Amino acid sequence: MYPESIKNLIESFKFLPGIGEKTAERLAFSILDLEEEQVSLFSDSLLAVKEKIHPCPICNTFTDADICFVCSDSSRDTSTLCVVEDTKSVFLFEKLGMFQGMYHVLDGLISPLDGINPEDIGLDKLIDRIKKENFKEVIFAFRPSIEGETTSLYIKRVLDGMGVVVTRLASGVPMGADIEYVDSLTLERALNDRKEIE
Repeated sequence: MYPESIKNLIESFKFLPGIGEKTAERLAFSILDLEEEQVSLFSDSLLAVKEKIHPCPICNTFTDADICFVCSDSSRDTSTLCVVEDTKSVFLFEKLGMFQGMYHVLDGLISPLDGINPEDIGLDKLIDRIKKENFKEVIFAFRPSIEGETTSLYIKRVLDGMGVVVTRLASGVPMGADIEYVDSLTLERALNDRKEIE
């Protein structure tokens, strides 16, 4: 029932995660209300992201430069490495402005049930980097899940004997959460990571 160009735009929006039929229709019709310059900017931005963004050769973070903004910053603490599962995590930490060390982005997390094994997430590059750059501490900043736990334990085993301190983000019961709805992994982690009240 829609003209072909609108139908194609709706189908294109549905490529994005979390966008269903109704949201795609709403977005497509909102494009019709934009000025031509705005639509051109939107279109050019989509193309530029695909053409210019690539993984940093050092840490695997998305960048449009030869080396990302973190790896090229000489004021960073090069003794600490924060390992994350995706680039979004890097930008989240940087927005908070609390971490001044280096990052390394994996290509996801180990998940044998989904057929994702250690060799599929770029661990070789991470291990080589840790050996070469003499980090004193490696922090795992993965989501609290079975996959995050599996990945942490696997890398920790590989790093044993390398003289590097391995830590992970403390996690536990979120503020305001009803304890009966908290999953068992989070509860176990919260109990194990308990701290003395000062």
